[in-house]
Amino acid sequence: MTLTKEKLQAKFSARRLILPMLLGLGVVGYMLYKNYEPGQLQTLLQASPLWLGVTLLVLLIRDLGYMYRIRYITDKALSWKQSFRVIMLWEFASCALPSVVGGSTVAAYILFKEKIPLGKSIAQVMVTAMLDNLYFVLAVPLVLLFADGQLIPSFDNMNETLRQSLGIAFGVSYLLIAMYAFTMFYALFMNPKAVKRLLLRIGSFRLLRKWRPTLLRHANELLIASRHLRTKNTAYWLHGSISTLFVWTARYAIIGCLIAAFTHLDAADHFLVFARNLIYKVVLLVSVTPGGAGFAEIAFPAFFGAFLGGFTTIIVLLYRLLTYYLYLVVGVIVFPRWVAVVYGNDKSSTVPESKQQTSTASSNTDTIPVK
Repeated sequence: MTLTKEKLQAKFSARRLILPMLLGLGVVGYMLYKNYEPGQLQTLLQASPLWLGVTLLVLLIRDLGYMYRIRYITDKALSWKQSFRVIMLWEFASCALPSVVGGSTVAAYILFKEKIPLGKSIAQVMVTAMLDNLYFVLAVPLVLLFADGQLIPSFDNMNETLRQSLGIAFGVSYLLIAMYAFTMFYALFMNPKAVKRLLLRIGSFRLLRKWRPTLLRHANELLIASRHLRTKNTAYWLHGSISTLFVWTARYAIIGCLIAAFTHLDAADHFLVFARNLIYKVVLLVSVTPGGAGFAEIAFPAFFGAFLGGFTTIIVLLYRLLTYYLYLVVGVIVFPRWVAVVYGNDKSSTVPESKQQTSTASSNTDTIPVK
C-alpha cells in the first residue's frame, strides 16, 4: 500500500461520509417512528442542565486528555494546535472507516506529515494502541469483580442461550485483545527479533503466503518501534499510562452522564452503565460499517435500555450526535485545512511501504537496519 494525498482524500470523500451518516440517522429515525410517544418530548425538555453540562465537560476533558497524551508520547514534538489537529483527524478517521479497520491505520501517516520521522511515528502509534488495549485488559477483571453478574444484559425477548452466546463472544474477544496487548508488549520490550521470526514463519504457510509482505512490514515496524521506545524513561511511561487511564475512563463514563440527565442513577447504576459500555464497545468492533453506523444505534437499547425505558431512542440520538456525528463535522472542517497545510510546500506526498521498511536515514534513534 502506498499512501498519497489523493488516496487519503478518497478515504474521506463526501460520498463515503454521507452513507454512514444516512445509515445511522435512518436507524434512529425508524426507532423513533416505532417507539415515539408525545410525552418523550416533554421529558427531553426537562433534562437536567447540570448533567448535560457534566456530559459536555467529560467530552471536552476526554479530548484534552487525548491531546495531552499525544503531545507527551511524541516528546512534545507537536504543539497544542498540532495535537488538536492530529486527535480530531484520528477521531475523524475512526468515524469514517469501518470499526474493524479503525483510525490507527492512518495515524502514523498523519504524524509523519506533521514532520515526525517515520520510525518515531510508527512507534508512537504502537504505544497508544498498546496502552489502550492494556487499559481494557486491566479494567475488565475489575468490573467483573464488582458487576455482580449483571455485566451481560438480560432482556425479555432474549433467551438464555443467546445471552450465554453473548458472554462467550465477549470472553473470546477479551482473550484475543489480551493476547494482542501482551504480544505487542513482548515484541516491543523483550524480544522483537523472535516475534519477527514468528511472523515470517507464519507468512511461509501456503494459505498465508499472500500476506507475507504485510507481515514482513509489521515485523520491521516492531523492530523500529522497539529501538525507539527502549530509550524512554519512567516519566514518559507515567505520562502515557496516566493519561490513557484518564481518557478511557472519561470515554466510558459519557453514557452514564448522559443517561443521568434524564433519569436518576445512583453510584451502583453509574458503575453498571460504565461496565456494560466495555462490552458495548467490543460488540461494535465487529461492525463493518464506518464508525459502527447503524449497528451502534441498534445495539444501544440492548445494553442501556433498562435504565431509560421508552426514552432510549432519544438518548441514542444524543449520544451519537456527541460521540460520532460531531467528529464527522469537525473532521470535515479540519481535514481540508490540514491537507492544505501539510501538502502546501511538500513536493512529495507519498510514503511507500518500501520506505517504511528501509528507512534508516535520519537518526539512529529513529530507525534500525532491516536484516
